[in-house]
Amino acid sequence: MYKVLILGAGLVSGPMVRYLLDLPDFQVTVASRTVSKAEALVGDHPRGNARAINVHDEQSLSDVVSTHDLVVSLLPYVFHLEVAHQCLKHKKHLVTTSYTKPEMLALDDAARNADLIFLNEIGLDPGIDHMSAMRVIDEVQCNGGEITTFMSYCGGLPAPEANTNPLGYKFSWSPRGVIMAGKNPAHYLWDEEEVNVPDGTLFDNYWPVDIPEVGRFEGYPNRDSMPYTDIYGINPTTTMFRGTLRYPGWCETIKALVDLGMLSDSEIEGVKEKNLCDVTESLVDEGDGDLLTRTAAKLNTAPDSQAIKNLAWLGFFDQIPVPEGCKSYMDVLVARMLEMMEYAPGERDMIVLYDVFYAEYPNRTERITSTLVDYGIPNGDSAMARTVSLPAAIAIKLIAQNKIKSRGVMVPVLPEIYHPVLDELETLGISCKEETTRLT
Repeated sequence: MYKVLILGAGLVSGPMVRYLLDLPDFQVTVASRTVSKAEALVGDHPRGNARAINVHDEQSLSDVVSTHDLVVSLLPYVFHLEVAHQCLKHKKHLVTTSYTKPEMLALDDAARNADLIFLNEIGLDPGIDHMSAMRVIDEVQCNGGEITTFMSYCGGLPAPEANTNPLGYKFSWSPRGVIMAGKNPAHYLWDEEEVNVPDGTLFDNYWPVDIPEVGRFEGYPNRDSMPYTDIYGINPTTTMFRGTLRYPGWCETIKALVDLGMLSDSEIEGVKEKNLCDVTESLVDEGDGDLLTRTAAKLNTAPDSQAIKNLAWLGFFDQIPVPEGCKSYMDVLVARMLEMMEYAPGERDMIVLYDVFYAEYPNRTERITSTLVDYGIPNGDSAMARTVSLPAAIAIKLIAQNKIKSRGVMVPVLPEIYHPVLDELETLGISCKEETTRLT
């Protein structure tokens, strides 16, 4: 038996657990702070185990890592480094779907020396976006071409029929992760100009993105795009951009929440005894007019703007009690959004991944697009859960079968990873549609 430990039993874990338990030679342990969530995932499968774990307890974490062959961390990224150190200590492979932080990269030599694979960014975004891009890039370069422009957009959204609230969003993964991303800086190349987006100004930078046969969205920068020139082995001279997709209206609203101070994670004394309108009142200036009018003035926007309407829809001008357990403005916002923006039973989510490449050859220029659209299964797995956890599950199988020969800290840009993962995803109904147009 190949023993896999999955740390975390959240919204995206299910498809991975079922995929691995369907493999005859795999034993799967799901460990979670809330053991009932782990039990729900493994059910009564004879090769599935559920256990409670406190990842803050170093000895407990060490003990459970030591008894498995490979560890999957689906925990918040702040725990990945401690998990990685335990994997080094006990010589176990590690897989995550999260971005590779510098602290993780610093373990590359140690992982190589221990003959270990520490595979990160093997989800959707990051993950499928890397793999589908590399498949196009490698083909262009193999045929003597050079990538001069690269743009990649990805978004997890409600399917059109489930887009029923004014923010155009519902939560299919960690609400805090979605909102925290609004605080990130960004860095990219656009029309030969290098652009730096400082902390807190991300949503000053968004624009319409039209995707054929899918519709119009808003696109905005996703972190630092520039390191991917080296990771992808390209040197775009015009544009190098990785971005996020949302339905129109999202960016204006999140910008207002950022400007208001609602994304602060600092603990606020007495917040749990307040109403939502009290929370808003504490963030705006005193003066003439009602709370809505003064909030609009603070944000330098009209009282009937979409952002103010959305704040009103969320209840931030009403005497609604703050949700239980909140200690900060961020807690309040996340809890309230989760109350108001959950998927109803039977509703589908949608994944859209859209890449645009310009390829220069000695005798021609081509525009290549790669589009992935995937929908959740009503009353079943979400598209987000499938597209995040299945790439990782397939990679785990490849590692167990010793089909990945590289070692160290890595992302899935190697042909030995992306070819078999993308090929198997296609058999599971997850595939990119590529189109090439000759421009000159």
